[in-house]
Amino acid sequence: MENLLTKLESTKKFLLDSIDESPKIGLILGSGLGTLADEIENPIVIDYKDIPNFPVSTVEGHAGQLVIGKLMGKQVIAMKGRFHYYEGYSMDKVTFPVRVMKAIGVELVLITNACGGLNPNLYPGALMIINDHINMTGDNPLIGPNYSELGPRFPDMSNAYDKDLIKLIHKVSKRINVQTHEGVYVSISGPNYLSKAELRMMQKLGADTVGMSTVPEVIVAKHSGMKVIGISCVTDMAIPDELESISHEQVMEVANKTRPKFINLVKEVINEVTL
Repeated sequence: MENLLTKLESTKKFLLDSIDESPKIGLILGSGLGTLADEIENPIVIDYKDIPNFPVSTVEGHAGQLVIGKLMGKQVIAMKGRFHYYEGYSMDKVTFPVRVMKAIGVELVLITNACGGLNPNLYPGALMIINDHINMTGDNPLIGPNYSELGPRFPDMSNAYDKDLIKLIHKVSKRINVQTHEGVYVSISGPNYLSKAELRMMQKLGADTVGMSTVPEVIVAKHSGMKVIGISCVTDMAIPDELESISHEQVMEVANKTRPKFINLVKEVINEVTL
C-alpha cells in the first residue's frame, strides 16, 4: 500500500503540472459557502474525482471541485466542498487536501464552516472568528506513524489560530461594517445533530459553536506549519432549552442568506493579508 508521502508526491505533481503559479493561500469552503470560489478570476477548475488520491464529497452543498486562480490579486486554491469523518472517510483522507495544499506551496489556510450556535449572544447568520477549538470527534488525524518531513510528532495546539490574523479580521470587519464575533468551536463526529443533554455538556465545556468539521483540518494545518484562519457561519441556535428541530436544508438556507457578507469579509481579508 502506498504511504502518505508517496500519495502526496503524485497528487502534488498532478496539480503543479496543471497550474502556472503556486498558490500561497488555501480556502476550505463549508456548506453553502462554496460560491466564494466563483469569485476567483481566470480559474482552473478540477473535479475531485479527477485528482489522484482525492476522496469525493458526498454532501449536499459541497460541489466537489478544486478552483485555482486569482482572488483580490493573490493566487489561491479553494476547496469547493470538503470531506467529513461522518461520510466514512478516515481522518487521514479527510485532511489529505490540507497536506496537498502545503505540498504545493500554501502558507495560509482559511477554513470555514456552517455550525450551530451555543452562545446566546450569537444568532442565525452570525459570523464567528474561531480563536480556539475542542476536539470531540473521538479521533485525531495525527494518530499513526509520523513523517518528520510533514511535521513534528507532538505539535502544539495552544495557539492554533493566528492571533495577528484574528486582529486583522476584526479590523477589516469594522471597516466594511460586517459584524463579527469571536469564540470557541467544538467539533463532533456527526452525522446526527446533538441531543439537549449533549448540547448542555458542550456549553459547560466552554464551546460557543458546534459543528462536524474544521478541527481535523486545523490540526493538520498546524502540524504542517501553516497559518490558520477559522470562520464559522452560525446557521441555527443550539441552545438546549430553546431547541427546535433543524434540518440540513434549513442550515443551507441560512448559509445562503449569509453568503454575501461572508464573501465580502473573506475577500477583504485576503486583500489585506501579507505573507
